[in-house]
Amino acid sequence: MTEPPVTTIVIAGGGTAGWMAAAALGHLLEDGYRIHLVESEAIGTVGVGEATIPQIRLFNQALGLDEDAFLRATGGTFKLGIAFDGWGAPDESYMHGFGDVGRDVGLIAFQHYWLRARRLGLAGPLDGYNLNTIAARAGRMHRGDPLTAATIPAMPYAFHFDAGLYAAYLRRFATNRDVERSEGRIVRVERDGEGGDVTALLLDSGARIAGDLFIDCTGFRGLLIEETLGAGYEDWRQWLPCDRALALPTEAAAAPLPYTRAIASAAGWQWRIPLQHRTGNGYVYSSAFTSDEDAAATLTGTVEGAPLGDPRPLRFVTGRRKQAWQRNVVAIGLASGFLEPLESTSIHLIQSAIARLVKLLPALPVAAALRDEYNRQTAFEIERIRDFLILHYWANGRSEPFWQACRAMALPDSLRARIALWQEAGVIVREADELFTEDGWLQVLAGQGVAAGAHHPLADRIAPQDLGDYMETLDLLYRREAGAMPRHADYVARHCAMPAR
Repeated sequence: MTEPPVTTIVIAGGGTAGWMAAAALGHLLEDGYRIHLVESEAIGTVGVGEATIPQIRLFNQALGLDEDAFLRATGGTFKLGIAFDGWGAPDESYMHGFGDVGRDVGLIAFQHYWLRARRLGLAGPLDGYNLNTIAARAGRMHRGDPLTAATIPAMPYAFHFDAGLYAAYLRRFATNRDVERSEGRIVRVERDGEGGDVTALLLDSGARIAGDLFIDCTGFRGLLIEETLGAGYEDWRQWLPCDRALALPTEAAAAPLPYTRAIASAAGWQWRIPLQHRTGNGYVYSSAFTSDEDAAATLTGTVEGAPLGDPRPLRFVTGRRKQAWQRNVVAIGLASGFLEPLESTSIHLIQSAIARLVKLLPALPVAAALRDEYNRQTAFEIERIRDFLILHYWANGRSEPFWQACRAMALPDSLRARIALWQEAGVIVREADELFTEDGWLQVLAGQGVAAGAHHPLADRIAPQDLGDYMETLDLLYRREAGAMPRHADYVARHCAMPAR
């Protein structure tokens, strides 16, 4: 009996992207596939993608990972949202909390009732109608069914974790599922002389790693997708002007809070990510508005806790590959493009690329129609995330030259149309399966002071007294629920404390 052919998938590069791909493909693909990852311990990884969004739970669940064990292994904490400090104005803060904001009434979205109630003085800031935001500000955490009322939805959450430890955790997972690993630096890429497909990677050890489909996880360099195949790159710096970052871990100075902080600064913004064993800090900035030396001074002068090293510099160009899948090479992670970590989408983009590849996994040779559909979906996803990030910069209320330039930028047509819908009618439309929901857009628009000029006329059908009672009831329900939750630090200590290092 003839053995069925085996398709070899070669992953170039390790780190978070490489080992997420290896773990998923090794776990999800059945007989007939061989997964082989090539990496060099001598080549460092970026490793700053330490904050996530709730979709990461789907990835971990698909692999069958025990959540508490994963958090113990990675120094992880829980994340309920992102606080944006000083974006609307230097002394203001709002939160993009995961989950629903308020409750829709029939077919009419909650924001229309909130907009009317605010005009009548019957509603507080939007933060008071999102359970995640209330719990996060109070430093509380809970998983599972609500504690005080069955009508309250379960609270969505994500994680903060050490990206290097996560990659190591997935490496152990993958190699236990027959994923092969080769150590070595790639010194040459072999291609088919007729079609131009990649056929093998040659390592500095002399080893030759042949494959049928190649996944490029070589980071910004894009060894296969760009240096070998010349896929091209769309530069988005006219909309996302930050082009450098400094990363600096520090000792944990206080109990970890269940949210990420994005703190606006003179020429960009700083992140603060609380882990169990340390705090991740960084400064994303524009080199046109500050020097590297001043950026380092800004970062080191504002961190909490003793530094665990010197600031590590990163240089990047925001944008995407024009073709994320070219010939028989699929770029995943930083090799496919880069969006700064403002909304913690870096690991999600790796995850969604892997899921898209599995859904469209081709028979060989690769069908052009499959490749085109993959590229279309990839472009749509990252361009909609791009617009969401641009909104944060454009809708600022700061006075520094960097922020003035951001307010003056010419916006992409897709974003201009979305802002106009809000400003003229208070309407937010989510297109197809784009990542961020209407509630996500609502929190940024309202949080940074973009005013809606109108609300839906059906929101006027509720009597003011009833409208005020509705807003007050929601606020009380969510605050009572958050107040019944344990403190986040206690919750971590009880369920998933990291062993002493």
